[in-house]
Amino acid sequence: MEAGVVVLLLSALSGISSTLGFHGDSISLMPAKNNADGTFKVTFYHRQNGRSNCEDQSCFKCESGVCTGLEESRVLQTDQDNTGQHRWCQSERHTTATIRTNKTSFSLIDCSKANWTVQAELDLGRRSDSQSLNGCPITTTVSWLRSPQNCFSELPLLAYDPDGDHVRCRFAKKSPAPANFTMDETTCTLTSKGQVAIGVHVFELVLEDFSRKNLTLTYADGTSAFREASDTNSPPLCTVNLQFSLEILPPIPNCEAGHVRPVFLSRTPSHGDVLHATVGQPFQLYAQAQAHRTSIHDFQVSGPQNMSKVFKDDEFGKAEVSLSWTPQPSDLYRSVPVCFTAETNERHEVRCSHGKASVTCSPNKMTVALEKASMPGIDVNFLQLRDTSCSLTSNATHILGSMSFTTCGTKLEDKGDFLDFVNEITSFELANEIIVRRKTVKIEISCKFPKSISISSYYNLQDSDYIFTESSFGSFGYTFEVYTNSKFTSKVPSTAYPVEVSLLNKIYMGIQAQSDLPNVSLFVESCKATPDDNPKNTLTYDLIRNGCIKDETFKVHPSNQTAFNFEVTAFKFSGNYDEAGNAFSRCAQGCVAQPARRRKRSLHKETVSHSITQVNPPPASSDTKPSGGRRDSAPTVSSGGRWGIEQILNTDTSTVVFACVFFVALVLMVVLVIYFMRKRKADDQKSLLGWDN
Repeated sequence: MEAGVVVLLLSALSGISSTLGFHGDSISLMPAKNNADGTFKVTFYHRQNGRSNCEDQSCFKCESGVCTGLEESRVLQTDQDNTGQHRWCQSERHTTATIRTNKTSFSLIDCSKANWTVQAELDLGRRSDSQSLNGCPITTTVSWLRSPQNCFSELPLLAYDPDGDHVRCRFAKKSPAPANFTMDETTCTLTSKGQVAIGVHVFELVLEDFSRKNLTLTYADGTSAFREASDTNSPPLCTVNLQFSLEILPPIPNCEAGHVRPVFLSRTPSHGDVLHATVGQPFQLYAQAQAHRTSIHDFQVSGPQNMSKVFKDDEFGKAEVSLSWTPQPSDLYRSVPVCFTAETNERHEVRCSHGKASVTCSPNKMTVALEKASMPGIDVNFLQLRDTSCSLTSNATHILGSMSFTTCGTKLEDKGDFLDFVNEITSFELANEIIVRRKTVKIEISCKFPKSISISSYYNLQDSDYIFTESSFGSFGYTFEVYTNSKFTSKVPSTAYPVEVSLLNKIYMGIQAQSDLPNVSLFVESCKATPDDNPKNTLTYDLIRNGCIKDETFKVHPSNQTAFNFEVTAFKFSGNYDEAGNAFSRCAQGCVAQPARRRKRSLHKETVSHSITQVNPPPASSDTKPSGGRRDSAPTVSSGGRWGIEQILNTDTSTVVFACVFFVALVLMVVLVIYFMRKRKADDQKSLLGWDN
């Protein structure tokens, strides 16, 4: 282990008095926090699966005096079988531990004597890319997993990393895989390599994350360690365990999804989707499934405490569930895993898909790839997009299509919190054909652009773009740059950060929206400064508020409609904070001293506010220079009305962080995009593939 590496180790044994009722568990860690006294504060969430009673969770204790405090919440049961048969349940509890940094690891051991263990290891080095501690992989499962023997082929598991790292899933060394089960370590998918035995199989997995780019870790004692990009032979940044059981049932006559095995319908979120929730605001998730030859009586759900579930049984074998949850302040910055599956009287499937299609979203287009092997019988020559003048291509393995958001019949749909660009691939028949022997195909493809998100980045990153979307979503990009002069042509290089600026000199900054969509305009509604890198800091200084300039030195420079360039005279916070076209659109309203209670609805598409935080911009320095030496290698620019970039040993500085909230208006030049046409909702499978009988 490298010098200075501090590893967080959580281990616990099952607290169930009888392991017969224990179905597995998972553990997820919130981002660790530094305390002022040099210790670390770590909060972890433990979910436990069982049968009739899941509230008898294990307790934890610290060993070797590493923990100076251990606070445990009350155990709450989050889901259970409502049929009275006591077939599954799940509970959750969170624990907060305070760790001393003079130890290389700490252990939490439960108070029981059962054989099940849960463990997590976290490297406490500060990452060079985010200037924060590492975030661990997020995973969980529902309590009771089942599949008929002749239907089981794969089980995709949740493996999400908040830092965007590569996650590797493998079987634990102490718990080898049951016969004929294998693990795809890259996709975290449990698969079979032959017929698997009927019965209950127990799995213990290890999820590890590795940075996708070169990384330097800096520790509290001043030492550092280097990690090469995607080097799975190096120590992982974090390791968490996932334990679950899978029951293989006797074979059934028909494995077709939607027959007796439930299939999720189109309104259900896709596996691996990343959804955003806001503290204090209700978050809702909706899922719908169908099984034509049996009834769906419930949905199993693995979710956070206080998530409510409303089940509704529809006709034609359909059923739906609505999940509601209001995040609390303690959930801020937490990644919350949610899994669900539809339950029938006899058997269920976690998730089913007939065809495999991947969609790649960029700021100006989307690209789709259909795997031929997963959809036998389709012919690329008889496939079309909404605009039949646009064609698809193919290679040996995939059918490919690429389209911009304004061509090939792509439609813009306002989904409330998202802007959706939607198209579809369908099969067609020739006018002179009497019979056909081709499969019917209907695949809806879309790119989702979230309307609002809070984003931040550090200035020591090269090409620090601000992307406010997650995997499988489209992305509008923003850059927030510092410039050396009022022409806004010369950017401060990333190697010059952190930099210092003399008091009363000018700081030149610019925000640029990156999108090829037509008539995108950028409007900065508010911009504030804080003395540290916390955008929630109550101590702020307004530069712009409600579109009105509040600082007398703030000056906006002319720029194009997707850019906002400005200058402001350097200042410092008092005290010591070292190291610390549519007339009704919001853009057209400009400065609003007292916003009206009611705003006339606009037909233009306009995003809600986005927060963009500039962390580690040039701190202001006093004109009095310290007697200490100066690094000669630091870049400098002469001042005298301009601002200088200097790296100075100065104890009288104040880090000023600029956070700008802006609106992006999408004014698509279409004749009143036919918004009031209702899109016919298909009751097909999730992939929307319809097979002829």
